Amino acid sequence: MSRRMGSRTRTTAAGALLTTAVLAVSSGTASAHFAAQCAPIPLPQSQTCGTLDGAGCAPESQRADLVPPVFCNPTNITNPLFPVSSQASVLMHGTVDGGEFRTEVTLLPTTRVINIHGVNVEAVVSQYAAFIDGQIDEVALDFYAQADDGAVWYLGEDVFNYEDGEVADTHGTWLAGRDGPAAMIMPAHPQVGDVYRPENAPGFVFEEVTVTQVGVTVNGPNGPVPGAISVNELHMDGTREDKQFAPGYGEFHTGNIGGEFESLALASPTDALPGPIPAQLLTMVDGATDVFDAADDGDWSDAAEAASATVDDWDTYRAGQVPPLIRARMTEKIEALEETVATRDADGARRAALEVMLSAYDLQLRHRPVPPINLARLQIRACVLVLDAEDEDVGAALGDVVVLEWTRDRIAHTLSAVDARRLDRQIAAIRAEIEREHLGAASRIAGQICDQLVD
Repeated sequence: MSRRMGSRTRTTAAGALLTTAVLAVSSGTASAHFAAQCAPIPLPQSQTCGTLDGAGCAPESQRADLVPPVFCNPTNITNPLFPVSSQASVLMHGTVDGGEFRTEVTLLPTTRVINIHGVNVEAVVSQYAAFIDGQIDEVALDFYAQADDGAVWYLGEDVFNYEDGEVADTHGTWLAGRDGPAAMIMPAHPQVGDVYRPENAPGFVFEEVTVTQVGVTVNGPNGPVPGAISVNELHMDGTREDKQFAPGYGEFHTGNIGGEFESLALASPTDALPGPIPAQLLTMVDGATDVFDAADDGDWSDAAEAASATVDDWDTYRAGQVPPLIRARMTEKIEALEETVATRDADGARRAALEVMLSAYDLQLRHRPVPPINLARLQIRACVLVLDAEDEDVGAALGDVVVLEWTRDRIAHTLSAVDARRLDRQIAAIRAEIEREHLGAASRIAGQICDQLVD
């Protein structure tokens, strides 16, 4: 999966939303009447190395992806090392370009039928959203299908790379059958030395993976996870990076600790826990909300009291078993909350309060269904938009509305028709006002969504 590569040519952010809408309609219609075509998918006879200099690839004798796949039940993805059709939500944390990196991966309710050399294959659609320092950086719609032998194949992606809230380019976009062949992303039973290409459209995208270890135990959100694999990935530009994939999670870690990396923080339902939501995860949201409101009113006595209660709740909760990456990030946000309240920084305190809420809702993924968490994420972003509008930051506000648009796609199917239409109208109106640089009007509309969270 190529991320953040290449030169950029500017298009419109509205075009990204339109593409998403067309995908949802066309996929839903097609899949509703779709019957599987159980025929082998042709693979190219030429398997040239797709790096820029044509060098660095493994011998074809090591390739595990040269047998044409057959897809009779492609959306039932049961491969434990890439279980995308059973993963409702995956959260990853890391560091990229020196900034705080966050990705939200969500299984969408739609599928897409892809014609590959005359054979129709139905694929699940997974939305990948990446943020650097809280700003939207990339969104991709990834298409996956499982072959009858248990291997998972990557059938393409629609990529939108953002700068200042606008689509800077769609580099990395490709589709099997149009730009290149279907590409194996996980063998059914990977073994050391196996080689396969998760992307194999030279000139568009290229990755070649070599399995270096199997039977690895990794440290997961709830403890040790046995049965993982380690791989080394060759990219189109000739660079390499190490990755791990773990049962029940799929992609688990990329890069190297101490440098740039992306690691799994939490997955739902893999990390689901029995019982009710711990009280602290609810009262932390309440406390952060009180800080937000008090800082907005300039009531620093109430803000300090609410911040102190939130810190106490966190200290109690983190005494138990907490996913390590979320523990580290929440601790940073709690410290920022204390500092900004102590210095009476109204903007900083409100932003820190929203970050605390975001991490608290992340942790609630272990106890709640995914849609209400995504609704809370949407509401939090609406609150961020209010603050960015106050700062008269058009680029940041445009980025915020992009997040609203994409998050809307995760939850619209769970809303009533009336609520879905209302949300669509609000988001469209916010975008229109920002594009006219009427930030005050955009803030007022976003405030209606925000108020549902903080009132």
